[in-house]
Amino acid sequence: MTLPRRDLSIASALSYRERAGNTKDESKRDKNMKTKAVRIHGKNDIRLDEFELPQIKDDEILAQVISDSICMSSHKAALQGTDHKRVPKDIDKNPTIIGHEFCGIIKTVGKKWQTQFKEGNKFSIQPALNYQGSLNAPGYSYQYIGGSATYIIIPNEVMECGCLLAYNGPGFFPASLSEPMSCIIGAFHASYHTTGGSYIHKMGIVEGGTMAILAGVGPMGLGAIDYAIHCDRKPRLLVVTDIDEDRITRAASIHTEAEAQKNGVRLMYVNTKTVDDPVAELLKHTNNKGYDDVFVYAPVKPVIETGDKILGRDGCLNFFAGPTNPTFTAEFNFYNVHYASTHIVGTSGGNTDDMKEALACMSAGEIDPSVMVTHIGGLNAVVDTTMRLPDIPGGKKLIYTNIKLDLIAINDFVSTGATDPMFKQLDKITQQHNGLWSIDAEEYLLAHAPEL
Repeated sequence: MTLPRRDLSIASALSYRERAGNTKDESKRDKNMKTKAVRIHGKNDIRLDEFELPQIKDDEILAQVISDSICMSSHKAALQGTDHKRVPKDIDKNPTIIGHEFCGIIKTVGKKWQTQFKEGNKFSIQPALNYQGSLNAPGYSYQYIGGSATYIIIPNEVMECGCLLAYNGPGFFPASLSEPMSCIIGAFHASYHTTGGSYIHKMGIVEGGTMAILAGVGPMGLGAIDYAIHCDRKPRLLVVTDIDEDRITRAASIHTEAEAQKNGVRLMYVNTKTVDDPVAELLKHTNNKGYDDVFVYAPVKPVIETGDKILGRDGCLNFFAGPTNPTFTAEFNFYNVHYASTHIVGTSGGNTDDMKEALACMSAGEIDPSVMVTHIGGLNAVVDTTMRLPDIPGGKKLIYTNIKLDLIAINDFVSTGATDPMFKQLDKITQQHNGLWSIDAEEYLLAHAPEL
């Protein structure tokens, strides 16, 4: 059975752009436009609401959100409510929209920004505005902008801070993942090394050096492998570890040793659960010299301590995975800190330049963020998914805000497809893309899923 293709304004990137001109006048005529959005009303109180947006001001932009991926930060904001540093104290009266990893289409541009932004263009947003020293950010602090919405008003400060970013690549979901991808890129840039005989620090990983990514076959780890293989500053050796053989096998099928070799990187996967001495096993691949750069992708004490033990001289341990326990600690060899110049760095998020790099790499087809996505859903799935996020296995939960769809794992397409022709076709498409979400799958979903 073939499903009929609906003539939707969200059917594909092409039809979006074609329809942008048709909807422009209508948007400008309406003094108020209704939107649907998930908003924080208090601690453990987020709701899918429908309400009117005010008419935009001359320094604002009206936009339609198409895709948004759910971040653990949104879960934390939903739990903490006004105790969260970015959430205002009056959300009981003026609730704010959640979601900060989103992509959409510009619909109407206020006079102030008409020379810089055009109706119909696709965009993403760097949420860390730091506007005049404020912690306010889209997805936490604003009544009219956030990723979990159909339509939003982008306030002046987003443009003033240079945080409204153009996306010129195919589809929409890659730009939604540019924010988490920027976190990976930022970590690579934040690692540092010293210049022999001086105290001058050189920022970034060692080009042509040795790198290990520990606990590295989860969604963010897969993104890091992709970036390490394809960025302009590559290691010559990349060793990726985990303790789950199935996940390692899947990672090796996505990021192959052959693909890495084509880019000048020797890629190896090691299951540290199957070896008697993980430290010795990892060190032997460097002729016992140790690694220049070690990334830790799980907040697990033994993993961090393994990372410390495999550092070479002037090695940098990058603690990427943020713990939830504020008293979390692990041992670090301070003898080596003093005599071997080993050191540690931690990063939380990327900056605007990192996000621009992510968007540019995606637009050029150099990196593929689809490896992060394990679930999809519609705006109706956001409340439950956000509240239960730590308990839902897998990677990124990708939301399409203009459709109605309960959250579903990509791996479940095949079973659901036995009774639902839409998922039967989605399963067929994803299998053509090595089991991954894709632009083809996105376009098919947006053309056939029920409207919200």
